[in-house]
Amino acid sequence: MALITLAMSTRVGTERHVVWKALTDPSQVPRWRPGHLCALDPVEGYPRPGVRMRWRVKLHELPVTLEDVPLDVVPEARLRSTLALGLFRFEETFTLQETGAFRQTRLGLRISAASEMPVVGGALDRFAVRRFATDLASSYLQAIRDWCECGVATKGTLSLPLNLGDSAWGHGPRDQRASTAR
Repeated sequence: MALITLAMSTRVGTERHVVWKALTDPSQVPRWRPGHLCALDPVEGYPRPGVRMRWRVKLHELPVTLEDVPLDVVPEARLRSTLALGLFRFEETFTLQETGAFRQTRLGLRISAASEMPVVGGALDRFAVRRFATDLASSYLQAIRDWCECGVATKGTLSLPLNLGDSAWGHGPRDQRASTAR
């Protein structure tokens, strides 16, 4: 299956260890990460490769469980994880680098997801998946930057692009009409 990969980065006006703690401390993550309410089963020493962490998140105002499994952990440098929100699965990689400027960290986020995502009643096509990945990366980077620099983050809920019309659906009514008309 084809993948969509999106990469974004931002500068955060604080030291790398502060950004790392915001990414990995289960008590801080819900304070900045959009949609995250709490850790359901906090794991001692999180993150550790292969050790699952479950989070309560809001998706379209509904509480659901997000599973987070770190794959690669290099303290204060890289955190690569797979995440599952029901049938929606993706991989995210945060990278942290010193910029050379005083109290500045370059924070990168790479998101990879299948180009078609299953949802109830159909599938999101590559355009909707790319839109979701772009919105997710942008909101995560802005929120963690605000949290690390100001101690406050504008939080929201997670939203899948479900209101995009028939063109967003890989197996929706439009596709069925087109296939029966042939």
